Amino acid sequence: MRSAMLLPVLFALQAGCTSVAHAMQNYPAAWGHYDVCKFQIYTEEGLAWDYMACQPEGTDMTKYLRVALDPPNITCGEPPETYCALENPYMCNNECDAATEELAHPPELMFDFEGRNPTTFWQSTSWKKYPKPLQVNITLSWNKTVELTDDIVLTFESGRPEQMVLEKSLDYGRTWTPYQFYATDCLDAFTMEPKTVGDLTQRTLLDIICTEDYSRGYVWKNDKTVRFEIKDRFALFAGPRLHNMASLYGQLDTTKNLRDFFTITDLRIKLLKAATGATMVDENNLSRYFYAISDIKVQG
Repeated sequence: MRSAMLLPVLFALQAGCTSVAHAMQNYPAAWGHYDVCKFQIYTEEGLAWDYMACQPEGTDMTKYLRVALDPPNITCGEPPETYCALENPYMCNNECDAATEELAHPPELMFDFEGRNPTTFWQSTSWKKYPKPLQVNITLSWNKTVELTDDIVLTFESGRPEQMVLEKSLDYGRTWTPYQFYATDCLDAFTMEPKTVGDLTQRTLLDIICTEDYSRGYVWKNDKTVRFEIKDRFALFAGPRLHNMASLYGQLDTTKNLRDFFTITDLRIKLLKAATGATMVDENNLSRYFYAISDIKVQG
């Protein structure tokens, strides 16, 4: 219910900045690291002036990033490889060949337009070195500070990972802190009790949690996305200040831990265990196990 109610609120916040643009003027002052804008409001006494932090509209930040993979040779296709479907080990007609455009799955396909059919996606090599873990770090870098305005959403094409960590950096990748842990079993994977954002309160909205919501299940056709719920945490922070944009941005800007939580220079996706669909790995058919991502959304 909280997410459903927040959508119109966020649109109202954005509209509040843009709908009065014709009346706004740059005001020669600053609010933390924002410029302050002067704009007209309607009161019972008539028109009046008020001030708030100037904010650009949110946009698709994946247009401006650089992506790096570790290990660098983890993308499939060199040499060419044939894959089996996770849900059907006898269906082994998926090919990856980096030298053939229609069979290649390079990293940039995580950020291309998804209106195409069939869907395009990045794909890793298979788990051919089992039992050595099949692990991948995907680092997204902007070389600037980005304030997140919407959920981070990853769409997987091969079953969602059984273990994954989303990390952030505020110093261009020199140091990293976790944003959220994901696992089919949080206690076993990270010695953390499983939680959801619905368990958080205004006092605990900055807590780092492990969630099982995006790792359970064996329904590959429907359960493809993994989220980091920025909007739900933002709603917890905003509380009754939602009606007052200046107060909202002012507190976000002047309260360092809150500002830093919604701010990044880099994101890192640590894929720690691929979907197996079973308690035991089929060691005779390791081409069933790999990572594939068709889309990453980052708004800021």
